[in-house]
Amino acid sequence: MSENQTHTLTYSYFPGCTLKNKAKNLDLYGRLSAEALGFKLEEIEEWQCCGGVYPTGKNEIASKLPSVRALAASRDKNQALVTLCSACYNVIKQVNNDLQNDENTILKVNNYLAQDNIEYHGETKVLHFLEVLRDEIGWDNVKKSVKNPFKGKKIGAYYGCLLLRPGKVMEFDDPENPKILEDFITAIGGTPVIYAQRNECCGAYAAFEDETIPQKRAASILANAEDMGADFLVTSCPLCRYNLIKNKGSSNLDVIYFTELLAEALGVKDAVAKEAVNA
Repeated sequence: MSENQTHTLTYSYFPGCTLKNKAKNLDLYGRLSAEALGFKLEEIEEWQCCGGVYPTGKNEIASKLPSVRALAASRDKNQALVTLCSACYNVIKQVNNDLQNDENTILKVNNYLAQDNIEYHGETKVLHFLEVLRDEIGWDNVKKSVKNPFKGKKIGAYYGCLLLRPGKVMEFDDPENPKILEDFITAIGGTPVIYAQRNECCGAYAAFEDETIPQKRAASILANAEDMGADFLVTSCPLCRYNLIKNKGSSNLDVIYFTELLAEALGVKDAVAKEAVNA
């Protein structure tokens, strides 16, 4: 974003169920941070849950329809679709890819939607909030807007699975050696801590089959980050955050959602608390 840009960038915003219901503060941190950085998140009307998990079955068409409706609504406003949640981002971006490349999905989805006079072929650009910061606003502009830098704080980035994989579809960052969260940490004045398990799966989805899997994975991830000197972790996945906190055991590391750190750095975090009191 150029320094002399006067108009406000506006994006169609898909909050997702977790941030809209169980973690409202994390949603508000994102909205107010966007305003502080000169762009607006315009919530999609009557959006529905994306499902939280990308449906891999060739004939699982109905479960893809909520994502397609949100994508079509964004297209009709000539806006990119932005989400804060890694799970929502993963599902919606993969569904969008299907509507660009999979003839079976294109045919069946549009047959379903014809009764509502909707036709969609993957025209919408899907962005994670972090991509907006990196590619549209620019890290230098984020840094210039910081009022409360995290100077002296050693922060470990936890990516998990959903932001990065499948790499050929997500095209978010290098799935083996990502750097976007480290660049985010640097922009808000912190010091990134690189540790081996930052892009390993936390095992949250495996809890339905064996609850010991996420327990062991979370303990291993937190221990690895702690050993490398991290003061706390930052993540963009609500499920990863929940799992790591739930299974932190004896670890002293906090796991903080990236919008909370951003809001604090930009000086708008207190406004969220006031808004919550007045709600």
